[in-house]
Amino acid sequence: MSDPLIQIKNLSVQFKTSETVVDAVRNISFDIKAGQNMAIVGESGSGKSVTALSLLRLHDESQVTYPTGEIIFQDKNILTLADHEIRSVRGKDIAMIFQEPMTSLNPLYTVGDQLIEPLVLHQSMSKQVARQRAVELLDRVGIPEPQRHINSFPHMMSGGQRQRVMIAMALACHPQLLIADEPTTALDVTIQQQILELLVDIQQEFNMSVLMITHDLNLVKHFSEYVCVMKEGEIVEQTDTRTLFQQPSHPYTRQLLEAEPERLTNQLNIEQAPLLQANDIKVYFPVTKGFFKRKVDEVKAVDQVSLKLLPGETLGIVGESGSGKTTLGMSLLRLEKSTGEISFDGIDLHQLKESSIRPLRKEFQVVFQDPYSSLSPRMTVEQILDEGLRLHYAHLSKSARRDRILNVLKEVGLDESSLWRYPHEFSGGQRQRIAIARVVVLEPKLIILDEPTSALDVSVQKQVLELLVKLQSQHNLSYIFISHDLKVIRAISHRVLVMKDGRVVEEGETEQIFNQADHEYTRDLLHAALI
Repeated sequence: MSDPLIQIKNLSVQFKTSETVVDAVRNISFDIKAGQNMAIVGESGSGKSVTALSLLRLHDESQVTYPTGEIIFQDKNILTLADHEIRSVRGKDIAMIFQEPMTSLNPLYTVGDQLIEPLVLHQSMSKQVARQRAVELLDRVGIPEPQRHINSFPHMMSGGQRQRVMIAMALACHPQLLIADEPTTALDVTIQQQILELLVDIQQEFNMSVLMITHDLNLVKHFSEYVCVMKEGEIVEQTDTRTLFQQPSHPYTRQLLEAEPERLTNQLNIEQAPLLQANDIKVYFPVTKGFFKRKVDEVKAVDQVSLKLLPGETLGIVGESGSGKTTLGMSLLRLEKSTGEISFDGIDLHQLKESSIRPLRKEFQVVFQDPYSSLSPRMTVEQILDEGLRLHYAHLSKSARRDRILNVLKEVGLDESSLWRYPHEFSGGQRQRIAIARVVVLEPKLIILDEPTSALDVSVQKQVLELLVKLQSQHNLSYIFISHDLKVIRAISHRVLVMKDGRVVEEGETEQIFNQADHEYTRDLLHAALI
């Protein structure tokens, strides 16, 4: 391996707030060599993204200080470069792909405008030449019809396409180092695989170094050559990937490796009558055209889907974005207009008016993907949990409701002091526990969980899955678990239903699906998930 491309020596990063100073990173050192694939792993708050952003000095200069350390690149310390000097490094020599392309790309400018800008700025190209180069870059990263998509705005593209645009922008000036900060977290498994394969191809083509920031150990195992493990702002272990996975030396590394989802399902009585049964569910959205909005076509979001769910059972629904899995879940709760038959606990939901369904809503609840957006930021935890109780259990006194709230908080692993705090005062895993408590406090029979662990670290993810299984056992809950994370689905589901383009292509017992999948699409998903 060649000499170091960039050297990080005893780097410390502090953030100043109005009340205190936060030591985000403390005395870390590592080298990235030319052409090397390297990963920094750790949980949220470990300092891995702070470290990555420091390499380009992207922190707010008024709030950050670097008490110790150097970042040596091309024989210069990045931390002491003048503003005009660091600007010449950003995008040109060191480029970065951010976690969420929709917030990183400017929604007011076309993809072409945003690709052309660094080419004009760093490569001194004319706009005409830069535009042609931008088309070539879009084609190189696998965007179909690049001549057309160069005029598209970010919202007009899928998540995978937006991530490809971010990669194209990063590659525009042939950087020596590409920093990829959680580049596949929100993507489907097949899109994840495509993005990783693209990064590997490009890295080899340009002999570029790649620094991957992630909490996905499965991704690290298949992509990186060398790994740094961070915990609470410090590097606790750094070694080659094979050694890390076969002989981890630090207890925290072993804890991360052991946090991979394991089979957690409860015993199930298959002789029971179904709690939920759906037959021939269809959700079609009309495609209209012209001033009078005439219907010219229709999108079959859910097409002739049938399923059943037993009391105490977990049904996993998997598929890529756009497969119809979330639309199906919402239609089963009569939150999305559909046709077909839906029977819940012996009641035909399709025959009921909304006024008749409203009292039943406490029996079937939803936990959403992002608790930060689904929990009101203006309400305390007690107010959030009390809201549903006041609506559905109006006969309970305030003290009785408080007792029920305290019992549920204890069940989900939170203490009484949480009652008076707001959602922003909790970590991601704690917020998801609050979201789960909000539905469990109503004592439902069915909970639909829509990607409830996709944004969580592996150790927190495992804790949430264990909590869900414990609650299922205590309350005989039935779950419909919607996810594109096949490892999570395998861990928690009794049966699996695979959806593609609105239809069910395969269903069966979980281990049967994972060990002997019949449909080619299911096998493709399993292969892409590296299972």
